[in-house]
Amino acid sequence: MHNNISLNTVQNLGAIAEPIKPAVTSPSEAIKNFSSYLTDALNGVAAQESNVQRLNEQFLLGQANVDQVMIASEQALLSLQLTTQVRNKVIEAYQEIMRTQI
Repeated sequence: MHNNISLNTVQNLGAIAEPIKPAVTSPSEAIKNFSSYLTDALNGVAAQESNVQRLNEQFLLGQANVDQVMIASEQALLSLQLTTQVRNKVIEAYQEIMRTQI
């Protein structure tokens, strides 16, 4: 059995070991990044829900398998539950910040 480790692999491992410099962002940039992340996540959840509706319609017409519908439904449900939990944690963090005395 031969270990085929190329020079590129070793160089890539060296690049991974280099320390990562933290990106310096202003508070407004951080808010924009977080806002765009949340917007993308919510759009993804909405897309999954519309996909489930489309698959349900196809299933009723006999154009989709029950497996496809169930998998898409569970994925959309898990995404919605994750979104709800993230929202709850954000609200808890906000409430904790508001309770902090200055």
